[in-house]
Amino acid sequence: MSLLEFPIRRYQFTLVTFLCLIALGWYSFASMPREEDPYFKIPGFFVIAIFPGADPKDLERLVSKPIEDRIAELDDVRKMETSIRDGVSFTAIEFEANADPDKKFDELTREINALRPVLPAEVLNLEIRKLSPALVNTVQFALVSEEAPYRELEDYARELKDGLKTVDGIRTAETWAYPDRELRIELDQNRLAELNLRPAQVLAAIQSENANVPAGIVDLGPRSFSLKTSGAYTSLDQIRNTVITAAGARVVRIRDVARVEWENAPLTYVGRFSGKRAVFVTANQKEGYNILQVRADIAAVTERFSQSLPKRVTLVTGFDQSQNVRTRLKRLYIDFGIAIAIVMLTLLPLGLRAAGIVMISIPLALAFGLTSLYFLGYSLNQLSIAGFVVALGLLVDDSIVAVENIARHLRMGYTRAQAALAGTRQIAVAVLGCTAALVFAFVPLIALPGNAGKFIRVLPVTVVATILGSLLIALFIIPFLASRILREDANPEGNRFLQRVMSAIHRYYRPALHYCLARPRRTVIVALGGSLALSALMVPLIGTSVFPKADTPQFLIEVSTPNGTSLDETDRALRFVERELGRMPEVKTWFANLGHGNPQIYYNHITRNESTNYAELFVQLHRYDTRSTTRKLQALRKRLDDYPNARFRVKEFTNGPPISAPISVRLIGPDLAILDRLAHQVERLLENTEGTRDVSNPLKIPRTNLRFAIDTQKSRLLGVPSIEFDQAVRLAVSGIPAGTFKDDSGEQYDIILRTPVAERADFDAIQQIRVPTLQGGSLPVAQLATLEFEQAPTLIQRFNRERSINVNADVQAGYNTARLTTQVVAQLEQIDWPRGYRYKLAGDAEASAESFGGIGIAILVAVFGIFAVLVLEFGNFKSTLIVLTVVPLGVLGGLLMLLVSRNDISFVASIGFVALIGIEIKNSILLVDFTNQLREQGVALDEAIERAGEIRFLPILLTSATAIGGLLPLAVQNIGLYSPMAWVIIGGLISSTLLARLVTPVVYKLIPPSIDVPASNGRD
Repeated sequence: MSLLEFPIRRYQFTLVTFLCLIALGWYSFASMPREEDPYFKIPGFFVIAIFPGADPKDLERLVSKPIEDRIAELDDVRKMETSIRDGVSFTAIEFEANADPDKKFDELTREINALRPVLPAEVLNLEIRKLSPALVNTVQFALVSEEAPYRELEDYARELKDGLKTVDGIRTAETWAYPDRELRIELDQNRLAELNLRPAQVLAAIQSENANVPAGIVDLGPRSFSLKTSGAYTSLDQIRNTVITAAGARVVRIRDVARVEWENAPLTYVGRFSGKRAVFVTANQKEGYNILQVRADIAAVTERFSQSLPKRVTLVTGFDQSQNVRTRLKRLYIDFGIAIAIVMLTLLPLGLRAAGIVMISIPLALAFGLTSLYFLGYSLNQLSIAGFVVALGLLVDDSIVAVENIARHLRMGYTRAQAALAGTRQIAVAVLGCTAALVFAFVPLIALPGNAGKFIRVLPVTVVATILGSLLIALFIIPFLASRILREDANPEGNRFLQRVMSAIHRYYRPALHYCLARPRRTVIVALGGSLALSALMVPLIGTSVFPKADTPQFLIEVSTPNGTSLDETDRALRFVERELGRMPEVKTWFANLGHGNPQIYYNHITRNESTNYAELFVQLHRYDTRSTTRKLQALRKRLDDYPNARFRVKEFTNGPPISAPISVRLIGPDLAILDRLAHQVERLLENTEGTRDVSNPLKIPRTNLRFAIDTQKSRLLGVPSIEFDQAVRLAVSGIPAGTFKDDSGEQYDIILRTPVAERADFDAIQQIRVPTLQGGSLPVAQLATLEFEQAPTLIQRFNRERSINVNADVQAGYNTARLTTQVVAQLEQIDWPRGYRYKLAGDAEASAESFGGIGIAILVAVFGIFAVLVLEFGNFKSTLIVLTVVPLGVLGGLLMLLVSRNDISFVASIGFVALIGIEIKNSILLVDFTNQLREQGVALDEAIERAGEIRFLPILLTSATAIGGLLPLAVQNIGLYSPMAWVIIGGLISSTLLARLVTPVVYKLIPPSIDVPASNGRD
């Protein structure tokens, strides 16, 4: 008994396998986690250093460069980018894509920890963060109140945060947009002078007393005890009673020279929700959990929490990623249902029974694919479901070929069992070759390098798993079903649908094929030459891009005011934007973040740290529509342009790796002044390029700082060391951290040493700051230094340990980024670059080079893999070459459809072309293999070509029609992430189905493979 006979003869086993597969598929579907986007690990990290009071130049020299030097010693570092602002150094590190993120995190942590002792003691915080989609917040709440004080809102926010942490599946929860609470020790400068004390003595007393050093373990008899000493502060009175000095009977405590109270730190981050004052609470989800279930558990927590709130405080859910997931899944399920209905209609020529058998293969193949994904650890997200929709048009191909051939044998007079065996045997090798070719088209996509490859990986995995399932079902389950369901007394001419299709084939296709076979060379030159020429002409007309928009009902608005602008002045610009949003009926809600970026709510959006001249709005729409939303946002941009002295950037979320802007020119060189001059030159260049908008140059407006010019000789004479001068000024302006204090709930707060001038820091007050002398008195700083204005860089950027600056520009609607970038590069080449200075493209150009480089390798691997399969199947190069001639015919249709649908040649469209190669070759294999079979039976060359063309036209037509029908709902949705891919495959199938049915037979006639014919049949 052969392998193909087994499912028919041992139908009981086949039936059990059938039911088991359905059960496994259903279990996998119910158990798989639901997410918006696939989870993948990124070997990328951020190192953030906080050094209050340090300007960018000092921070670069003392902190940023030592950090970069340490990181550069690690292996597999791909690139480093550092951004340095007043008091903050932000270094982004990206390792090679194949590096282990967990291992690299450990290595990076070890190096940074080793660096801490050599950094200035004033560096308050040195933090390492992971760049991971898993850290994206899935919910963002707002506690809204215009009346409740910040301290009360903070307490409620912390209570909600603690409640969210109890939900199974929540990784972390955070609170945002309120002033930090600090334990402030406010020094009385006059009292210090009377007692001949300096602030440094107060600081030393606090730090020495607020130490928690374990004494160790003491064995007392049969038991051991942990011995504790004084320990850290546990109450404010302990701080007040801390002894500063004790000389004889006079004991000076902190309460004698300072006030110790809880205070709010200066407000640097203000939050509003739809125009009302608010504090934000966010939470992100652990990997492998179902977002819909986690959201239901969160709802139970927030419902209980809301009941405990007073009337003046309201809890609002401003962002809920589960709604995006629910909407996307619902839309794709609808597309899936429509696709199944279209596939069913295309199968009518086979007859209802045959169509029913083919339709049974759909849930079976999907069950196989779902089970494979579940055990491979993938989730159900927009890309995996898109993979199933793509596979829907392909998974019935093998079943159609098998059922159509079995039905044809039934019409020839075979019994059902004989027809099932004979029909399956005849196409088994061809189906294996077809599926292998299709799998080889998708397998290289699984191995695409870089983060873009990781992001898209689940799609080809889904397609490959489902197609392999469809192959097994077509060879083993479909013959069993056909032997039981198809009728032996079927009409030899088929049903009415089949008769009409066959009539059209005989009426139109046969004479067209006969005409082309009579003129083979002319046909090949016109078809293949014309396809290649037209394709070459269309590529520049279509244009290229990297990743499309995310099609989410949210967007960002970045607000930037000139460097040095106060928080209040930036707030005026922010409120102007909020008023404009309030007039838009499409806007549902918004989060306004003054002085800070919104918490991370999208995988490639990086939250910006605090800055007084920056604000950000996260806007939620009622719904998203590609065309209407784009128009509305364009109109909003024009209205925002009316506001003076501020720059507004309306930013839609995009798929793919994070980029600063579509067009970004990175200038590299050592001197800041020369970089500044070049940046202004590139800025003008971008502004004068038609199609750009929102051009940004970080060095456009220099920052003006205040600087004390110290008279060093006078300071020495008066007994004022430089360290005492610097410390006194910092005490007055920003305070000095003296340690931390942990309350009863375990929350930790900073202990800040300050002087009262910080509350009224104007020009005169700054000059009256008192500096202690070594003799015990104090002097105003005006006697020791003069206050001067000086220009200083507000930002220093570095790229791979060199100074750089990025000049960015967005692209207006209707313009192609790649074409504009080409124009910009042509103008950049005309600049006279000083020695040691150069430019490097970032933005879309950099991302495109990384992403499309991988696609090029994938296409090469796919082509060679398919070539190897064809040579293995046919055993000669001529048949292989005949099959491959179909490729340019499909590419022509794919490009034409991109042009008509106004889509670019993007990363996802390129994936469509790779898939298309496998699909159209699959159809061509069926024709060439059957032609070879007829010739082996002794049929003459021309007759074999014509008969094969007519007989195989129907299954090829049906498989192409089902693929087109399965992809059509996905294409017409105009969803940027997968519609271009769907249009490419649809267009390519249409052109290759129409053209290749004529071109492939003609090429076969021109270069007929050598066929061994049995002696009894003779040779053609």
